Amino acid sequence: MKATAPGAVRGLALRARAAAPAVAAASTGAKDAALLASADQLLRDAAEIMAANQVDVDRARTVGTPEQMVDRLLLDNDRLVAMADGLRQVADLPDPVGTVTAEWSRPNGLMMRKVRVPLGVVAIIYENRPNVTSDAFGLCLKSGNVAFLRGSSGGLSSNLAITRSIRRALFENGLPEDAVVLVDDVSREAAVDFMRQRGLVDCLIPRGGPALISSILENATVPYVIDGDGNCHVYVDAAADLEMAADIIVNAKMQRPSVCNAAESLVVHQAVAGDFLPLAASVLTGVELVGDERARQVLPYIAAATDEDWSTEYLDLKLSIRVVNDLDEAIAHINGTGSGHSEAIVTEDALAADRFTNEVDAAAVLVNVSTRFVDGDEFGFGAEIGISTQKLHARGPMGLEQLTTEKYVIHGTGQVRA
Repeated sequence: MKATAPGAVRGLALRARAAAPAVAAASTGAKDAALLASADQLLRDAAEIMAANQVDVDRARTVGTPEQMVDRLLLDNDRLVAMADGLRQVADLPDPVGTVTAEWSRPNGLMMRKVRVPLGVVAIIYENRPNVTSDAFGLCLKSGNVAFLRGSSGGLSSNLAITRSIRRALFENGLPEDAVVLVDDVSREAAVDFMRQRGLVDCLIPRGGPALISSILENATVPYVIDGDGNCHVYVDAAADLEMAADIIVNAKMQRPSVCNAAESLVVHQAVAGDFLPLAASVLTGVELVGDERARQVLPYIAAATDEDWSTEYLDLKLSIRVVNDLDEAIAHINGTGSGHSEAIVTEDALAADRFTNEVDAAAVLVNVSTRFVDGDEFGFGAEIGISTQKLHARGPMGLEQLTTEKYVIHGTGQVRA
């Protein structure tokens, strides 16, 4: 699937569009069989996929890629098994296509229904996360869509190997191989071309950092859903169980710091800052802490936070700390510096929790739970295609329903409008 000649991206988009009717019409049974076969094929092709991934990993380390970014790229046996399991989980989920979401009749006898239908061709442009290749394919296929993919140069060998494996399974199960199409031209020009396939692409979903999002905003001419930054906060309220809060911030920050639902900022009520901050610092082993003046009065050895720190998605073992006067200041700080992804409060005060969940503007708000749970799999959606930080047409983890739209189906008995 070379895409090096002028117009090659459009040629691949035309192939994706040509496959869309057959994918949309595929039965649930046919889609599920192909998903299960793809899962098995990934494991049969493990040696080929791992060898390709090692090429990418070696290249990344040679050019000095930070280790936390190499971790995003790396595949091992457990991660490959998780990719296969993700496809099996999607196969087990209810098929949204054809679901009647509303039904009613009109006084003139018209019978009205709203029915879920596929979007058509879903384009995903993503950075060094080869698991996205199989995740995106699985969710697109189950929701009746073609997956039109463009990964980064860093993961090209891995993505090619994974796509070859999936296409083998599709062919053997009677579905179009072009239910998944990968653009292997990783130039900037091809990326921009990918974003401009208006009329062929129905929805574009970017998965990457600020530079990719900026490019989408500047260049895309197709509808898109932004999978934005994850500048997530954990707010420890005056009424928090401090031991619980310590467990939550450790998990939210350290369990996997290189992902978008990891916490980047700790906000603490002044009433508990003196007790909680030393406790938090003692368990956040290896995490670089920066803070405002009041945080540094409690933890004088930490560096001062800059204005930029409050809005930075570190994706690393670094955490900013701010001490606030009250819940009002906490909510204002989070709404002012957050990215609209996931925000958590730790509190035993039900009224404080209600205010936080009602007033914080984010795709997900959590009470007494780690931000790491904002994930399609943890929500029961199966592998997600991204987490939308915008409000139209989807918000939060994008599972199967978010990859469909609705059409009106109207039945009559010969009615004409007067």
